[in-house]
Amino acid sequence: MFKGSLVALITPMRADGAIDERGFASFIDWQIQQGTHGIVPVGTTGESPTLSHDEHKRVVEIAVEVARGRVPVIAGAGSNSTREAIELAAHAKRAGADATLVVTPYYNKPTQEGLFLHYSAIADAVARHPNIVGVKDATANLARPLHTRRACGEAFCQLSGEDHTVVPFLAAGGHGCISVTANVAPRLCSEIHLAWQEGRVADAIGLQDRLLPLHDAMFAETSPGPVKYAASLLGRTAPHCRLPLAPVAEATAARVRAAMAEVGLLN
Repeated sequence: MFKGSLVALITPMRADGAIDERGFASFIDWQIQQGTHGIVPVGTTGESPTLSHDEHKRVVEIAVEVARGRVPVIAGAGSNSTREAIELAAHAKRAGADATLVVTPYYNKPTQEGLFLHYSAIADAVARHPNIVGVKDATANLARPLHTRRACGEAFCQLSGEDHTVVPFLAAGGHGCISVTANVAPRLCSEIHLAWQEGRVADAIGLQDRLLPLHDAMFAETSPGPVKYAASLLGRTAPHCRLPLAPVAEATAARVRAAMAEVGLLN
């Protein structure tokens, strides 16, 4: 099952807003070389709300092609429309993704029955229901994984979506983290999970403490603005986001640079 450090991939773009396919492929390969345990393209961090369906599908295809089975690919396939989510999930399956990540519809706000019908319809279209195998939990509520494990069993995969709380999340029964920070600190994020899996709890806590200012800086403004800027400081991609996301403010840029230096990613 999925575990460890899974990166919520940014989608590199050129100044005109076009997707930098070559840069994206290179970025994925670097992530894998740095020890990232899985990749998650076209989530919110990948700017899925401003990608066309064709662009969304192409990003998934590139991710699968570059990963080449070295790490799992969990493709974003969520939508406020069940029909669109089914289309994206079906494409991800055809492209060879290992799983899809389907966001809870967040604007039309379905009832619990609506959510049940939404996820059931997607599962019916692309998989058997036993293939609803886990959850991404970005609440930072550390009681939740305890209750989820009790309700769903230890085999139900629990992935944190909140970088700050990864170690206590693991201690509460979690299996890994879908990380924003891993875009720019993939090795350090990976090492937290390796330390935890090997029983080196103090090492895991030490790495978590070291990364704290970087976690903070990654959300000093709406993501993925800060993390794209941080990746540009490493020479890994350009800082460009699509409107309505604006370039980060100078104060945010300074905070990102300072955090990167404090963590040891910049001289």
